[in-house]
Amino acid sequence: MADFIYPNARRIAGVDEVGRGPLVGAVVTAAVILDPAKPIVGLADSKKLSAKRRLALYDEIIEKARSWSLGRAEPEEIDQLNILHATMLAMQRAVAALTIPPDYVLIDGNRCPVLPMRSMAVVKGDSLVAEISAASILAKVTRDAEMVALDSQFPEYGFAQHKGYPTALHLEKLAQYGVTPHHRRSFAPVRNSLHDAAR
Repeated sequence: MADFIYPNARRIAGVDEVGRGPLVGAVVTAAVILDPAKPIVGLADSKKLSAKRRLALYDEIIEKARSWSLGRAEPEEIDQLNILHATMLAMQRAVAALTIPPDYVLIDGNRCPVLPMRSMAVVKGDSLVAEISAASILAKVTRDAEMVALDSQFPEYGFAQHKGYPTALHLEKLAQYGVTPHHRRSFAPVRNSLHDAAR
């Protein structure tokens, strides 16, 4: 992890999102302020960790972080706003929900939502900044669990397997069974499926 130095910043929050690419479900964000007195070993980009390791780190982050929170934007909001603006909204919600207000926020990626405190976008931040890595783990574990829960409601779609991403399996099931209430109607494969069904 790189050591980023921020003058006069005592409470740094890291923010990341999971779920911009899937065709179904919410985009989930997390914000985390770590406690320097309680270091967490092994933080990394959630996509580079095994599911088992993510779960273990999730529990450790919840236990040791000074403050953490989740934010989200639902499929209806994604369809209304577009995925970028919905993601920014979900990030704002995560930061606003922190019980300790941060004085500096580091966002994974190349742009920041409008926030009431100073912020900076960090490209590949989930690999470079411990706070963002922690946020990426919380967001991914949360969203993956939601996809597993959705799988029990709609077992024919394979959500537990593909997590809502537009895999060949998901596209095949979408063509076969149609659109669920949880699909994002503004995303092309879903829009096309609705169009085909309306013919």
